[in-house]
Amino acid sequence: MSDPLPTPSSGKTALAPDPRTMDERAARAWTERMAVRPLGAGRYAVDSQSGATYVVDLLHGRCTCPDHEIRGERCKHLRRVAIEVTSHRVPPPGKRRATCAQCGVETFVPEASGEPALCGACTFEPGDVVLDRETGDRLAVARVTTVRADEYVVESADCTVSEYETNAGYPDEDLVVEASYLGETVRRETPRVYAFPHSRLAGTDQQLLDA
Repeated sequence: MSDPLPTPSSGKTALAPDPRTMDERAARAWTERMAVRPLGAGRYAVDSQSGATYVVDLLHGRCTCPDHEIRGERCKHLRRVAIEVTSHRVPPPGKRRATCAQCGVETFVPEASGEPALCGACTFEPGDVVLDRETGDRLAVARVTTVRADEYVVESADCTVSEYETNAGYPDEDLVVEASYLGETVRRETPRVYAFPHSRLAGTDQQLLDA
């Protein structure tokens, strides 16, 4: 569930801090026109207002500009990258920008992950307990696949997940989630795995913990 939007304040306020209260480098980091481009592995290209481009290594606190390399200062480029990461304008180290494969919103996901790109609201981790909206049963997630409901074939029923009778009304383009009923995870050493359209399952605050 998404967090509710904050209630607007009746008083006027600035979104950025007052540059008059900052040292020169901090003020320039906030006010100068720069473009920050992620390069991966915690590195960012910063196109500065002067026209020069420098590379910031945020993880190690380094920049290729003279102010940092020669003077040893925490330059405006390092500060600008930190500002843009904090404000979610660019992805933090280890993340990349992507479109959620389930709901289509823009999000940040791990750079090297082989899992489908999912936003926080659509992410199910293995072991998460979810609720079947149709039956009210609770299930333990095995994995979220990269296959659409109209492409995933349920061999025992000789149809796709989207064609399965109880899945009528759920989007054909839903990703398929494989999960086991909680009762089976207790009774059977290898519980049977079932396939569900993603939007048929609702997240809960529970997790299935290994004994």
